[in-house]
Amino acid sequence: MNKKKEKRIFIFICTAPALILFAIFMIVPTVEVFRMSLYKWGGFTNEKVFVGLNNFKILWNDMNFFRSLQNSIVLIVIVTLITMVIAILFATLLTREKLKGNSFFRVIFYIPNILSIVVIAGIFSAVYDPTTGLLNNMLALFNLENLQKMWLGDQKIAIYSIGGALVWQAIGYYMVMYMSSIASIPESFYEASALEGAGRVRQFFSITLPLIWNNIRTTLTFFIISTINLSFLLVQAMTGGGPDGSTEVFLSYMYKQAYTNSSYGYGMAIGVVIFLFSFLLSAIISHITKREVLEY
Repeated sequence: MNKKKEKRIFIFICTAPALILFAIFMIVPTVEVFRMSLYKWGGFTNEKVFVGLNNFKILWNDMNFFRSLQNSIVLIVIVTLITMVIAILFATLLTREKLKGNSFFRVIFYIPNILSIVVIAGIFSAVYDPTTGLLNNMLALFNLENLQKMWLGDQKIAIYSIGGALVWQAIGYYMVMYMSSIASIPESFYEASALEGAGRVRQFFSITLPLIWNNIRTTLTFFIISTINLSFLLVQAMTGGGPDGSTEVFLSYMYKQAYTNSSYGYGMAIGVVIFLFSFLLSAIISHITKREVLEY
C-alpha cells in the first residue's frame, strides 16, 4: 500500500464519524422539512395529503407571516448593528486603554452570555414591568414620566424591547472575541502611527478595524443566525408573540402553525422559506463584507 492511499484511508477514517453525524442530524432533517412542506398534514395522524406547492401559495397570501418576517428583519438589522458597534467599542477601550478594573468589566460584560435565555427573559420582564419595573422607575427618578411606556404591552415598541434584551445578552461574548483579535495586533503599529501624528480615532479606523475585519466578518454571519434562533426563544418566554402578534418572529410563527394549529405541512413550508432566507442572507453578508485579508 503506497503512502498516498494510506493518507486517503486515514483522512476517511478521521472524517467519517463527523460526516455521518452531519448527514443524520443536518442533511436528513433538512431534506425531510422540504419533503413535508409538500403535504397537508396535521402532524398527529397518518393521514397525509400531497398538495405540491399549495402550502407556499397560501404562505404568499399570509399577511401574518409577512408581519413576522418584518419583525425578524427589524431585529436582525437593529440588534446586529447596535451589538457589533458596542462590542467593538468596548473591546477597543478595554484592550487599548489603561482603565482601572479592566478584569472586572470583562467579567461583568460576559455574565449575560452564560445566563440561559429563560433567565434573561425573566430579568427583562421584570425590568420592563410598567409599575414596578426598573426602567420606568428610573425614568420617574429623573422626572421623565412622559417617557414611561408599557414596554411589552405597546404594539409599537414591544419588538424593540425584545431587541434590547438580545443586545444585552450578546455584547459580552463578541466583545471578548474582538478583544483577543485586538490584543494580537503588534504594539509597534500603534507606536509608529503615533510618531506620525495619528490620534486614537485615526488608529482605530486605520489599524484596529482593518486588522480585525476578518474576525468581524466571521462573527457577523454567526451572530445573524444566532439572533434568528434566540429571538424565537426570547419571544416565546417573554410575550408569546403578543400583543396581537406585534412581536411574532418567523420561527415562533412556524412553531405555532406546526405544533399549535395542527398545520404541520404548512409549518414546514414556513421552515423552507426560513432556511432559504437564512442561506441567502448569509451569502449576501459574506459577499458584502469581503475584503482583502491584511496580515501582520
